Amino acid sequence: MTDILVAIFSAAGAIFVLFASIGLLRMPDTYLRISVTTKAATLGIGLILIAAAIHFQNFSITTRIFAIILFILLTAPISAHLIGRASYFSGIKLWKNSVMDDLDGKYDKVSQELKSEDIEELKMLKKNNKDLIKKKPLK
Repeated sequence: MTDILVAIFSAAGAIFVLFASIGLLRMPDTYLRISVTTKAATLGIGLILIAAAIHFQNFSITTRIFAIILFILLTAPISAHLIGRASYFSGIKLWKNSVMDDLDGKYDKVSQELKSEDIEELKMLKKNNKDLIKKKPLK
């Protein structure tokens, strides 16, 4: 029974890793490639590691495998985000058929600051509140 589970999990993991490699070749720009490889490869590696845990049936090995899976699940999205952000800030263009660019106009290349609409609104509210406090006489 365990051999069947190992075969199912490892085959499913290999298929997801295959999908990630095909997506890496087929996607038109860097940002889509990052997305495909992060999602599919993480799932594929996780399934292969689960197959290894089932195969060995050792508590020590299983806990290490689940620690590795947890580490991959926590670090893959963060690293993909940082690679995508560095790609965007270094000037790599989006795909020509991309619908929208959420960061357009929010990044200052000179100061290398990323401005958010929410932060700008908060700054304006603070400034307006300070102006109102200065204008009101104390009773």
